Amino acid sequence: MDFGLTLKRAKEGDKDAKEEIFRMYRPLLIKNSMDNNVFDEDLYQELSATLLFCIKNFKF
Repeated sequence: MDFGLTLKRAKEGDKDAKEEIFRMYRPLLIKNSMDNNVFDEDLYQELSATLLFCIKNFKF
């Protein structure tokens, strides 16, 4: 997989490419959504939204 190409496709609106990047980063999102060893759903949603924002606004 060429991450740069996947990122470019995601930035252009390719839903499959966005899902692929999201799947790649999901474990990290989950790990960083833990607060005192308890999963924080709100934090997970915020981090997910931030990831999508970063994909959309990434400058090549």
